[in-house]
Amino acid sequence: MGRKILAVVGALVALYLVFGFLIPAVFATLKFLLVFGLIALVVVAGVTLYGRLAK
Repeated sequence: MGRKILAVVGALVALYLVFGFLIPAVFATLKFLLVFGLIALVVVAGVTLYGRLAK
């Protein structure tokens, strides 16, 4: 009986960790990478335009 209760408690703690920490961390990482990629795109486009117009 005690093993079943501890198994249920362990499963609940695992779900709490997945939904409370891992999923938000993944979305935060993806959002950071998206913003970083957009900034890099703007910089590359600006340098490319500057290089073409400077000729």
